[in-house]
Amino acid sequence: MKEQKLVLNNLDSFELEHIFDCGQCFRWNKQDDDSYIGVINSGVLKVSKNKNRVVFEGILEGDINSIIYDYFDLGTNYDEIKRELSKIDDSMKKSVDFGYGIRILNQDLWEMIISFIISANNNIPRIKGIIERISEKCGEKITWNGKDYYLFPTVEKLSKLSVSDLRSLGTGFRDKRIYKTTQMILNNEVSIDKLTKMKNTLEIREELLKLDGIGEKVADCIMLFALKRYDSFPIDVWVRRVMNTLYIHNEDETKVTKKAIQECAYNLFEEKQGLAQQYLFYWARENIK
Repeated sequence: MKEQKLVLNNLDSFELEHIFDCGQCFRWNKQDDDSYIGVINSGVLKVSKNKNRVVFEGILEGDINSIIYDYFDLGTNYDEIKRELSKIDDSMKKSVDFGYGIRILNQDLWEMIISFIISANNNIPRIKGIIERISEKCGEKITWNGKDYYLFPTVEKLSKLSVSDLRSLGTGFRDKRIYKTTQMILNNEVSIDKLTKMKNTLEIREELLKLDGIGEKVADCIMLFALKRYDSFPIDVWVRRVMNTLYIHNEDETKVTKKAIQECAYNLFEEKQGLAQQYLFYWARENIK
């Protein structure tokens, strides 16, 4: 690993708070100077922005140019996506305008599998804490600017933790799920490599659902945030609420089925439903009580 720096100007759709605080990632933390520092699978990265100038710096394995291009999905034209989604209706335009700086990160598949198992019936501060403790326990240590950071552990390293080890790290009822899923992947019952090469979203979901602790919502999160499956539409309490408030209009929100939401999302957003979900989720969390 080596220290590297990259400065980019005039990036479209690139607001730090929108990207890192929209619920898609758990290893990024805001600093006192409004920059963010995150641990990704290739190292430690700091991102700061001043007007139209974005500075990326950190200690990384590999070339910073290719890492940034891939991780922040810089090959995707988000301005065009926002224009297309905004044409759907005023509600979608309002959501897009509110979260105008969102980009969907291209995160590590293995890390997302475990992270979103941890996310079940949990809140973001606790999720972050559990992931951090797991990483400190068996991830590789990296020291940068006088501070220690820990990479998310490999399958092999995490497999060495017992159920009781995992529980001691605060995982709660998720301990057995994390342990079993890790062993399944270690034994190639579900292949990370195969998942990255599969093209059909339904087939990918079926494969992910074989893993312990993964239901449809978690599978959809993994596909959206690690496999760029923009036709997946994760449904949580906020997405249910915003879809009912803006589109379905059932007097009893609890009676709105996942199937009804999925059908509505597909009819409205088609292959961009995962992207629409992020704008809707971000708007709903800040604006619907």
